[in-house]
Amino acid sequence: MLIDSQPAIVVPRVSVIIPTYNAGSDFGGLLERLQQQTLAPHEIIVVDSSSTDGTAERSQRAGVRVFSILQSEFDHGGTRNYAAGLAEGDVLVFMTQDAIPDNDFMLEELVKPFQDGKISCVYGRQLARPDANVLERLSRGFNYPEQSSVKDQGDIPRMGIKTFFCSNVCAAVRKDIFLELGRFPEPVIFNEDLFFAAKCILQGYTVAYAAEARVVHSHDYTLIQQFRRFFDNGVSMRNNDWVFQYSAVGKEGSRLVKTQLNALHRQRKWHWMPRLFAESAAKLFGYQLGKRYRSLPQGLCIRFSMHRKIWDKLNATAAAKGKGMSI
Repeated sequence: MLIDSQPAIVVPRVSVIIPTYNAGSDFGGLLERLQQQTLAPHEIIVVDSSSTDGTAERSQRAGVRVFSILQSEFDHGGTRNYAAGLAEGDVLVFMTQDAIPDNDFMLEELVKPFQDGKISCVYGRQLARPDANVLERLSRGFNYPEQSSVKDQGDIPRMGIKTFFCSNVCAAVRKDIFLELGRFPEPVIFNEDLFFAAKCILQGYTVAYAAEARVVHSHDYTLIQQFRRFFDNGVSMRNNDWVFQYSAVGKEGSRLVKTQLNALHRQRKWHWMPRLFAESAAKLFGYQLGKRYRSLPQGLCIRFSMHRKIWDKLNATAAAKGKGMSI
């Protein structure tokens, strides 16, 4: 489907939206960096899931808008939709509590592509933290290259599901298009950003990757955490299985592993290869189990999941739709 371009947004009012839970003392630094941007945010909205470490109070002292919800009310799509409904800006910037702008013009670079009226959303580049291990650095480099790009329907035959890749760690979306296309799915355990980007592209809009909009963000997951994260990934894909027709996730995972193996060989870091194989197995096993979660017992699904508090919501939604779930 083709759409006409929307009017370009040249100087947008930016609403930054950050869901939080026990964000820690460093969170104040993120808010400060955002307030120092060359493109000043119109507002910063924090939706806090009843933190016990003073995150909400710290945010209030920083002068941002703070809204509190119960931990049981959080989900990756619904909570962001709630915040978007409160936002006054014409561009919504979604960030996570552990992503730090790499410079003072991150927001400016993130929204610059909206000068093209066909661009619906933009995601920024993630740089690994200085203490990140080599596998995490290689993963960030694979998913977030140095060159900016724009993706549209024409890329689907070549890129498959990677065409829809987008990350709410640092992403901007035009609010008018966000509302037009029905916002993020909810409840959703994972991949709300990918599913929305897919809707944009399938409706004829484009998605931009802004390599100059940089944030520092990475993780040091254990093997168990990798398994749980990819279990949730599989669950989200099963609940939105219309995306399967575009590509198998495993193909993209294989390309990442090959890239990491080649880099480890070039860097003579062979001692990391067993860890790479173990991580890859944990991810694949978790993902495949997640896709089959409806055949698993209730307790096992919750034990396998990284986001355990959302399962009551998933169950209620599935029951309302008449789909059989295991919980």
